[in-house]
Amino acid sequence: MLEEIHIDLPASNEAIASLPLGSVVYLTGTVYTAREGVYHRVLNEGHPLPSGLADRSNVNFHCSPAAAKNEVGGFDIGGVTATASFRFSQYLAQWLDLTGTKVIIGKGGMAETDYKNILAPRGVIYLTTIGYGTGALLGRGIQDVEAVHWLDELGIAQAMWLFKVENFGPFLVESDLQGQSLFAQQGKTINKHLDALYEGLKEPALHRYGETKNRTDELI
Repeated sequence: MLEEIHIDLPASNEAIASLPLGSVVYLTGTVYTAREGVYHRVLNEGHPLPSGLADRSNVNFHCSPAAAKNEVGGFDIGGVTATASFRFSQYLAQWLDLTGTKVIIGKGGMAETDYKNILAPRGVIYLTTIGYGTGALLGRGIQDVEAVHWLDELGIAQAMWLFKVENFGPFLVESDLQGQSLFAQQGKTINKHLDALYEGLKEPALHRYGETKNRTDELI
């Protein structure tokens, strides 16, 4: 049975260091969303971070929320769907240094070198959503929208949202402070046997890998 751990946010260095690879985590506190729209706006265009962000949250969720305005002028969140984190590698080192973020949540993981060269040296871990279609389940853990920044400029999916969350999860601890990654480990195990599986098949059967037949060209 997987170990289940509950963490209060902002996450302390001690709490992050204590998370075993492959354990299940639930979060309580404040989580913020930021993806390429926010990264570009802050890092490339020079807009300042929202005041006090680092004091309120050190957890960056790569997601696009299903948000709608309610009758009292706030927002109702129907669900939060994680997006693929490997698309944001070019921004991460600078973003982590600027914000002091210690936890990234997303799906799909990143290149193994990103864990070892970007996340681990900065004391950052990666949490992944578990399975597909969990957006509504995760939405139940959102208690309130504390703030939303750059909504008009970036739109719902790309804006920075600050969510007040309680028992927010489940998330799987996908990487640790040593730069180990479950995706990388399991990928290597599976790939050992793929050549034998496809041996003797006609060439079109390999097109599931894209425009190259060399699986070492894959990012993930």
